[in-house]
Amino acid sequence: MGALPVLYSFRRCPYAMRARLALSISGEAHELREIVLRAKPAAMLSASPKGTVPVLVLPDATVIDESLDIMRWALGRNDPAQWLTPPGASPQEMDALIASNDGDFKRQLDRYKYPNRYPQESAGDDAGFALSHRSDAAGWLAQLDTRLAEGWLFGQQASLADMAILPFVRQFAHTDTGWFAAQPWPRLQSWLANFEASALYTGVMAKQLPWQAPGP
Repeated sequence: MGALPVLYSFRRCPYAMRARLALSISGEAHELREIVLRAKPAAMLSASPKGTVPVLVLPDATVIDESLDIMRWALGRNDPAQWLTPPGASPQEMDALIASNDGDFKRQLDRYKYPNRYPQESAGDDAGFALSHRSDAAGWLAQLDTRLAEGWLFGQQASLADMAILPFVRQFAHTDTGWFAAQPWPRLQSWLANFEASALYTGVMAKQLPWQAPGP
């Protein structure tokens, strides 16, 4: 067997998670290298100096270091579940929803989950700052709940948008699971619970030992 694509990943990172989901559903063979964020391997930094996961290095040395690009690369090779072409959505509609997730919602999520990282914005009130951003994010989550009337964001079938957004909703939900469970979002909660119970999710979330470069 020839060389495989190499994916540098961090298990809990939602960007890396979405890349692993697409690689898994596509059946694209690859080598998974779990990294330690505080000790990023030189091979990864050489491939992608920006130092964020995921990073996919192809056998011809092509580097893909944006999560959505990795998803589209894998699904472009094989898309058995038709994530790229769900009956209820155009690529443009999915892209627009993903952009909302990766833009304003991700900004609110970061400030809700990690308020101590934004001292210039929080003015010393981390708790109030976090709750304010949770409230701002809740409006968008309520919109997602409405969209999920048929089970998925664009109808009765999972799509690229679902699998690109679910890892971030998961991160939000796990910041305060009790609060999330108490919200009037039954469709959103079911969508997330079914995702977390799926074999696909279980497979991509299996724990890995940190990768170490071979010795000299």
